[in-house]
Amino acid sequence: MEPMKPMEPMKPMEPMKPMKGMEPFWPKDLGDPSTSGSQNGMKYAFFPDKHRLVIERDGQVSTYDSGDHRIGGVSQSDGSTKSLTFSSQNGDVDLGSLKKLD
Repeated sequence: MEPMKPMEPMKPMEPMKPMKGMEPFWPKDLGDPSTSGSQNGMKYAFFPDKHRLVIERDGQVSTYDSGDHRIGGVSQSDGSTKSLTFSSQNGDVDLGSLKKLD
């Protein structure tokens, strides 16, 4: 019986490449949002200086005038309606109450 041969040293691993960030779904002229997020296939981004809320739903991007609301978060109803409610300094704001711009 032949003795065991020593194992060869492991080759160094290649460094991992950085993950690519999410591509913005909003118009570039709005700049960077103060808050953004996604839930159940819907995305939102809020731009307080421009008074704009941008929503992407099912691949469609819509822009809303947020008025004097300072959007801080979102909640989404369960079910087929997929309605969105945002929290602001004035309380909850239903997306349907904001003026759609496009």
